[in-house]
Amino acid sequence: MAVDKAVATAAQAVADIPDGASLAVGGFGLCGIPSILIEALLAQGTTDLSTVSNNCGIAGRGLGLLLDQRRIRRTTGSYVGENKEFERQFLGGELEVELIAQGTLAERLRAGGAGIPAFYTPAGVGTGIAEGGIPVRYDGAGGVAIASEPKEVREFDGREYVLERAIVCDFALVHAVRGDRHGNLVYEKSAANFNPLCAAAGRITIAQVEELVEPGDLDPATVHTPGIFVQRVVHVGAVDKPIEKRTVR
Repeated sequence: MAVDKAVATAAQAVADIPDGASLAVGGFGLCGIPSILIEALLAQGTTDLSTVSNNCGIAGRGLGLLLDQRRIRRTTGSYVGENKEFERQFLGGELEVELIAQGTLAERLRAGGAGIPAFYTPAGVGTGIAEGGIPVRYDGAGGVAIASEPKEVREFDGREYVLERAIVCDFALVHAVRGDRHGNLVYEKSAANFNPLCAAAGRITIAQVEELVEPGDLDPATVHTPGIFVQRVVHVGAVDKPIEKRTVR
């Protein structure tokens, strides 16, 4: 029997994402973000979310849309700048934040997709990452309500490494330039950033694609994410691709 993972609309694609779900969300800055899926989730009213993404969007864009409406309870990422509402919520005790070195975040997602529960890395040894005590949530009055826990440190060949746990989320939302009805995905240039990692780290992965093609139309050598990692594909056509920082002379 043929497997057709295409769904008609973004609203249908995210309809079963419940309150309290964890989401791995592809993209880097505003590049390669699953903007249509995020907008559908916003319209649906889903709340109390835990997101894992390189960053949490900016005002009115990407995950910033959900953040502005207080839909995100906790976020895990490697960059938290350029979002005043993010800063306000974090310092005000409204948002939990786990800040991770970018390479470690990428590897935690990759490990989750590969079924590897944890790994050792030298990144973070001798810092608060390993020793704990980094604020995760403030109490709204300048104090720390929740701080990070210490992590296991082990020596290999005379060098210390910190143990990092893999990340697996309930759902993953990703953007691809092309996809087929079997869920095979191709990303465009730098949009192949965190999208492949997030796609593999979701128990249920939903992909928005600009072009939906038939099985067999994609050259297997060009596929970045095999369809086995993807449960749903929604055709969204051309999407707005804003430039986060435009620099002119």
